[in-house]
Formats: sequence, C-alpha cells, structure tokens
Amino acid sequence: MPGAEAVKTERHDVAARLHHTNTGLRPVHTYREHPHGLFVARDFVTHPRIRHWQANLLPALGVVVCRYDFHGPREHDYYIDIATITRSGDLWSVRDHYLDVIVHDGVAAEIMDTEELVAAHEAGLIGDGELHRAVATAHRVLSGLARARYSVPEWLGEQGVEVKWLPTEEYATA
Repeated sequence: MPGAEAVKTERHDVAARLHHTNTGLRPVHTYREHPHGLFVARDFVTHPRIRHWQANLLPALGVVVCRYDFHGPREHDYYIDIATITRSGDLWSVRDHYLDVIVHDGVAAEIMDTEELVAAHEAGLIGDGELHRAVATAHRVLSGLARARYSVPEWLGEQGVEVKWLPTEEYATA
C-alpha cells in the first residue's frame, strides 16, 4: 500500500549512552533505570520545534511516556507512544506501534495516527496480533486517562507506577 511507513524500532544503549533512532545516533545525557522501566533524557539538536526530550519506557504498560520541551509554545503536555519494549542487558529496544496518545494535562487526550497503523497492516508490515495489541493498548490508555481526569501522573499511579522527570533547569542551556 502506498504511504505505509516501515515500523520504527529504536534502541537505547545505556552503557554507551546512545539512542539509536531511524534518523541516526543521538547522545543521551541521562539514563536512569527504575522499578518500572527506563528514564531517558536528551537534547534535540537543530530540531525546528523541539529543544529537549524526556521519556519513561514502561514495558509492562506497553508505552513510552514522553515530555517535550518546545522552542515555542507548548503543543501538549505528554505524548504517549504505544510500543513493545524489550531489554537485553544494557540494550533496550522499542518497537513503535504507530498509535500515539496526545495528552493535554487535566483537559483531554486523543489517539493519533490510526491511519498509519491501518496502512502498515494493509501493507503487511505488521500482523493481525500486533494490530490488535496496539489498538487494545491505546484504548486502555485513553480510558485510563479519562478515569484519571486526563492526569498522566494520576493514571500511572493507578497502575502502581511512579515516574520522575528532570526539572527544566537541569537541562536548560544558557
């Protein structure tokens, strides 16, 4: 099917402090393991909209919860990638399942990129099982956020998960 994008798989090499993305290798200034997964923080060098990225990889929930620091006005408070996360020693792998949940804290949340998931499935890039897991996870996240009044910390707390973020001053450049 035209327009279908390959599945994005990223790797986090904690020992080398490197984030392997579909667009190249990026240095990471903070990796921190915690009981529920891995915290990552790095700069977005020369990106037109994003200055800094923080994420918590949460394998048991099938999500990567992200916070972006934008050059301009904040576009959203949290960006949740639906993904399969695996670990082998110091190497963490994230297989993105196309669907994302955008959260405006305390206000609303919405599922994004459904058309990308459908196109990938129709093109044979993902199978039926992966498609169904992605949809089920996205809906579980969205329903949980609604019950938590669109508060990501409250939703995570209801799952028994506590995550930490770096304050802006810890990564802001002069």
